[in-house]
Formats: sequence, C-alpha cells, structure tokens
Amino acid sequence: MELVIDAMGDKCPVPVVKAKKALGTMDTGTVEVHVDNETSVTNLKSLAKSLGCEVSDKTVAEGAEYHVFITKTEASASAEEVASSTEKKRVVVISSQVMGSGDDTLGASLMKAFIFSLTQQDALPDTVLFYNGGAHLTCEGSPCLEDLEALEKADVEILTCGTCLKHYGLDDKLAIGGVTNMYVIVEKQLKADVVVRP
Repeated sequence: MELVIDAMGDKCPVPVVKAKKALGTMDTGTVEVHVDNETSVTNLKSLAKSLGCEVSDKTVAEGAEYHVFITKTEASASAEEVASSTEKKRVVVISSQVMGSGDDTLGASLMKAFIFSLTQQDALPDTVLFYNGGAHLTCEGSPCLEDLEALEKADVEILTCGTCLKHYGLDDKLAIGGVTNMYVIVEKQLKADVVVRP
C-alpha cells in the first residue's frame, strides 16, 4: 500500500501529523510526503525513526520541494504495538502562555503548536495542569480552546489553578476544564510516571 500526502506549505507540526495519521491507517506500506522545506524533512525522518520505520528522501527542487518516503514494515508495526501496550501515566504542566524565552510572539505560536500536537499523539496525557500565566490558556479568548476541547472530549483531565485564576481576575472566565489547588497540582505530578513541561 502507498499513500501520497501533500504537505506543501504546511507549517510545523502539520506534515508530521499528516504522516503519522496516514501510517496509522496501514498495516504495512509507504507514505510519501511532499514538503517545501528541509526542516520538515528532518522532522519526518525523526518521526520515522521513532516508529522504527524505514525512511528516505529526494530533493525535487532545492529549497522548494522535497519528497520523504516512510515505509512501515511488519517489524515496525510490531514494535508500535509493544510500545502502546506499556503506556505510562502522563501529566503535562503548562505555567505560561508562551513556550520558551526570547520572543513572546514566537513563544505564543510555539505554545499553540505544542497544545495542538498533544491532540495528535497516540498516547494522550492523563491530565494537563495550568497555573500562573498558563491559566490564561483555559479562559475565554484563548487561541487554544478548540484543541483543549478536543483533549477533554478524549477524556484528558484539564485543571487550572484557582489561586492563579483569582490573581489574574479570571475567576469567571474559565472556559474549559475544572478548577484545582496546589495540593492536587503537586499530587498529580508525584503520582505521574512522566511529567512534561514545555
């Protein structure tokens, strides 16, 4: 089986998301992804490696078009099944509206991409905790509400610090999930096998 994915013009992480979804529809076969930048080529190769798939690429037009071929074999399909059978308890902690430091406009874009990417994972987090500046992301006007709603519909627990909501005057602006306290925030992290902080 072979699928061709047109990801020309798509921003990170969309080419990876499209490729992973396509690979999920087949037992074995090749997904050919068309992208327009070398960063996407690198990201797709990393995806293939993480899934145990074979990968190759071809430059169609330098700096303008690349084709990446990801092949799912019986061996890689078996490895994926083993990985999914040993799932751990995962908690994501978000303490800011931005991801990283340097440029807040870029940081806000990265955070939005991070939360979207969470929705595309095979193994979703059990809980996403929001505190301090991160509390804004679960409130009215947040650019992340659609993705957070998708997570909540998939049974991911969304919790925001009540003290933080009060501090920022957002008590009545919470738009997704529930309100929590510091005891629960600490408890959730201590009981998790994996804690992710973007």
